[in-house]
Amino acid sequence: MSRTTHLAVLSIAGSDSGGASGVQADLKTFAAFGVHGLSAITAVTAQNLGKVVSVHNLSAREVERQILTLFDGFEIRAVKIGMLGSAANVAAVAKAMARVRARNIVLDPVLVSSSGTPLLSARGIAAVRDQLLPLAALLTPNLPEASELLGKRVRGMQPSAAARALRSLGAHAVLVKGGHGRGPVVRDALAEAGGVREFRHPRLAIRARGTGCVLSSAIACGLAQGKPMAAAVESAEEFLQRALRDAYRTGSSRQYVLRP
Repeated sequence: MSRTTHLAVLSIAGSDSGGASGVQADLKTFAAFGVHGLSAITAVTAQNLGKVVSVHNLSAREVERQILTLFDGFEIRAVKIGMLGSAANVAAVAKAMARVRARNIVLDPVLVSSSGTPLLSARGIAAVRDQLLPLAALLTPNLPEASELLGKRVRGMQPSAAARALRSLGAHAVLVKGGHGRGPVVRDALAEAGGVREFRHPRLAIRARGTGCVLSSAIACGLAQGKPMAAAVESAEEFLQRALRDAYRTGSSRQYVLRP
């Protein structure tokens, strides 16, 4: 019996013990797209859907070892990078990405948890901007993350303007997510060399965890499958809207969990 070979996509991110974001959300998304999901864990968290109690960052050496071992055993078509936890881990991931000449890197700069817990120091944020951002095929910050990376408040700035400003820092393309904005319509802006394109969706009346993780992972899957950037983003945006419509509640929190 002949069997097909699945594409491999790697998530470099933290573990969410609540199962709604991080590596757990990434792997569920990879499975929904029919690709083989790999993971390099950067941090272990104690959290539920309402709060983060503690974060234990793995050593930079162990993070790098996971990545190099995976690239030695798989042909990895895309990499999604999420929570890194420390400046040392940022440097280790950047070094490993350059060493293996990783393709289709989608960088989702996880800087603060949904509950407001800081997840990366100022030194780590600077390392993301200086070392990882130039390697990314796509950077996918929300408005608060865009503010941190630009060093100025962008909440009142249009997502398209923020995307252009971030692209000038060195990323090949930038998708600024407007979910933290206001109004009945959520506007995400994709800036590429050829210009800016907006994706608009009705703002749903639910609070859901892991939206950024699912969106960036879905984009990585599209790139791994050979889609051009705009097409991969469009497909991922549609996928996220379906996951939001199918979101469910569990546990004691009022937040929803996506169903990729």
